[in-house]
Amino acid sequence: MQTAIPYLHMRGGTSKGLYFLADDLPRDTATRDAVLLAAMGSPDARQIDGLGGADSLTSKVAIVDRASRDDADIDYLFAQVVVDEPRVDYGQNCGNILAGVAPFAIERGLVAARDGETPVRIHMVNTGQLAIITVPTPGGHVEYAGDARISGVPGSAAALIVEFQDTAGSSCGALLPSGNASDRIDGVEVTCIDNGMPVVVLRAGDLDIEGHESCSELEANDALKRRLERIRLQAGELMNLGDVAARTVPKMTLVAPPDAGGTLTTRSFIPHRCHQAIGVLGAVSVATACLIPGSVTGALVALPAGDRKRLSIEHPTGEFTVELRLDTQGNIVSSGVLRTARLLAEGRVFVPGTVWKR
Repeated sequence: MQTAIPYLHMRGGTSKGLYFLADDLPRDTATRDAVLLAAMGSPDARQIDGLGGADSLTSKVAIVDRASRDDADIDYLFAQVVVDEPRVDYGQNCGNILAGVAPFAIERGLVAARDGETPVRIHMVNTGQLAIITVPTPGGHVEYAGDARISGVPGSAAALIVEFQDTAGSSCGALLPSGNASDRIDGVEVTCIDNGMPVVVLRAGDLDIEGHESCSELEANDALKRRLERIRLQAGELMNLGDVAARTVPKMTLVAPPDAGGTLTTRSFIPHRCHQAIGVLGAVSVATACLIPGSVTGALVALPAGDRKRLSIEHPTGEFTVELRLDTQGNIVSSGVLRTARLLAEGRVFVPGTVWKR
């Protein structure tokens, strides 16, 4: 016999994944991991025996529960199901999958929809931070259609305004976990930063590339990938993450001068595949690095004036706009992004009874 588990399949930002109520999954972590691996079809490069899309951007899971703290409406635990290894990683948030969490919570009745707009306060369990997403809900129903467009997603959809609070050092304990605006690793100057996502920022030119190459070109560059991994492993220790050989953080982001009128252009490795875009919180961390004197981005960017700084982070398939709000001392107090999401399917995913018998 197989075990049937209710789920929604949703696109969140430039990712998509399976969204579950926590009550529909095992509470035991080891059993739950086995269920998620079976649901996605991992470990297998094609994920042929599951619902995964054979790509890290489509092998993601949101687990949503009633709030465990008073300042939130719901809890959101993100799970990265590794495609070709029998492993589930909880060591990071995912801001793209996050975009679908608020609509999911309304669809599943965890949050009552208002007529017009419904703000949903989300406790991101992986790191303990809070995000607030405003969902359009005319007539008390989630509206998915709209005019907002984001790079990496065809067409348009309803705008979701996502505001992050208190994300500095969420995984590493400090915005600059090494204590420095820049460090030198393996002969390369880097900025190690965590404003919601641990990221190592490097100038592409320091690695003998332009930074405007396609993802396929960069993935074919084995020498580059080996060097990035050597740097990443050393950066993990500097960033208080310990041995990151089996982890998906920190992300590695190469930066270069903009080529489409943005603030700068990026090529991100997450951590071993070149991202076709850039992750939400990865973009927030890179944008934050642009505001830090002495970071590796210094000579590449021209910052706008004012206490609300809107930065356009270019990536292989477009750009990602991040707005950072500063206090009177110049400290970053919040970051905001625009995302979209769409409900793709609703149903039950089946896993073998030998994996979990409800």
